[in-house]
Amino acid sequence: RQGINAEYGVSAEAKLHLMSGVNMNSGLQPAPTTFKGDEAFAERVNLDVAYNIVVNCRITKSAEEIEVMEYATWVSSNAHVEVMRHAKNCKYEYELESRFLHEIYSKGGCRRVAYTSICACGPNAAVLHYGHAGAPNERPLYPEDIALLDMGAEYHGYASDVTCSFPLSGKFSEDQKFVYNTVLDAQRAAYALMLPGTPWTEVRAAAEKVIVKALLEVGVLHNGTLEEIIAANVGRVFFPHGLGHLIGLDTHDVGGFPPTRPPPYDISKTPVSSLLVEGMVLTNEPGLYFPAVMLDEALADPARGQFINSDAVAKYRTFGGVRIEDCVVITASGPVNITTCPRTVEEVEAVMAGGQWPPAVDTAPELKRKWSKLAPLGHGMIANEAVKVAESTGCTSNATCPCGAACGCGENCTCGK
Repeated sequence: RQGINAEYGVSAEAKLHLMSGVNMNSGLQPAPTTFKGDEAFAERVNLDVAYNIVVNCRITKSAEEIEVMEYATWVSSNAHVEVMRHAKNCKYEYELESRFLHEIYSKGGCRRVAYTSICACGPNAAVLHYGHAGAPNERPLYPEDIALLDMGAEYHGYASDVTCSFPLSGKFSEDQKFVYNTVLDAQRAAYALMLPGTPWTEVRAAAEKVIVKALLEVGVLHNGTLEEIIAANVGRVFFPHGLGHLIGLDTHDVGGFPPTRPPPYDISKTPVSSLLVEGMVLTNEPGLYFPAVMLDEALADPARGQFINSDAVAKYRTFGGVRIEDCVVITASGPVNITTCPRTVEEVEAVMAGGQWPPAVDTAPELKRKWSKLAPLGHGMIANEAVKVAESTGCTSNATCPCGAACGCGENCTCGK
């Protein structure tokens, strides 16, 4: 030990810092590094510092990291569009996955995906991480199904994470449109709050409130106020996950978790329990699902079951679910959505009918999409000036105006309310 100290000029009091910590997303704790001769340093090993330093370094991203992630997400967005267009030619879920893999590699040079692709159609869409080896995207496709496709490319070690939901028929039914627009409204509500200094828990609560309110309005939930139903955790039956997670070198990147997991629910699935910070890259991914097992458990629980209308929810039991997921950069002036997929009902249906994408005009500026393209010779990402962004009208949802008229995105009701 004395020889090592003398050779490298190391103080006898210096510590050997090794990585050791719990991954709050998986609950796993990797073993600290070992090496030949490490016993000579046993008294100087410190396991308390290095992990936290590295984790904190990964909570925010540099401009260079963000550019790589923007490229990976741009490639993923383009691939999702092609899958939408190709879906009518597919017979099984795995064909949707195959098309995505072809697109990201042949057109984007992304050899790997960031995670196992989820191609959940029909009732499978209620299973959050469907698509693994036990359920390998093998269900036949039916025109009446909603497809929930969660697939993201990886480029130079950096992940993207994008989810699109769309009707395999190419046209939303009324029930599909209700569920889809509810999720999109929840995402809009989240975007309106995604500013530095905002607690992420508040953002998720706002998204859940939109979902519960919509279910109340159509009678799936009843016998209570919005506040009572949320307090009883009934919203967790239909929106049973966090609003998003940090993303970077891992799809669910490290950092941002509380040291403990506060009740009443497992908040460890959310990326930050304190505040959003400029330079974070995270996902905005609300969802509305109808998982049979969770519905049955909730209906059997008097505390929650009293608020669920079993007759009204029955028609949704085989629906599956809808999730919409974007990758978002937190900046000083607000969120920048680097995902450029079709999102409104009109956009999705137009693309599935063969329409142009990217669009000539972005009619949903509240979704904060950043329209980019690859620079000449692949030298980074530059603005796609071919897409004109419509001026925001202050409309943040497809909700009904107080006067009873549907305001819609991109246009205001003339009543002035």
